[in-house]
Amino acid sequence: MQLGNFSVGLAVKDLAASRAFYEKLGFTAFGGDAARNWLILKNGEHIIGLFQGMFEQNTLTFNPGWDSNAQQLEHFTDVRELQRSLKEQGVQFVTEADETSAGPAFFMLMDPDGNPVLVDQHV
Repeated sequence: MQLGNFSVGLAVKDLAASRAFYEKLGFTAFGGDAARNWLILKNGEHIIGLFQGMFEQNTLTFNPGWDSNAQQLEHFTDVRELQRSLKEQGVQFVTEADETSAGPAFFMLMDPDGNPVLVDQHV
């Protein structure tokens, strides 16, 4: 199962303070919009998202169709195909993608320990 690019989305209390902290660890802003309370930071192949007031807890995120530079992959497994495969295995969903749609879509799961897993396709 190819899930695409991986990042960790952090639910932060102070975006500026978190950005300053992770910049000290060598991360640089890669995307997002600080004015809208979210940033994507990168250090080599490592990616973290900082989200102030958007998520209740840290979230594991996979992006089908993207590489680690947010560039579209030529071949990838569509989010709806991933969802169908997981349903066949009995996985329970918090939010489901509309299987009649095409293009961008997402679904969310909870792992056995209550950690959110977001599969978010942007292409």
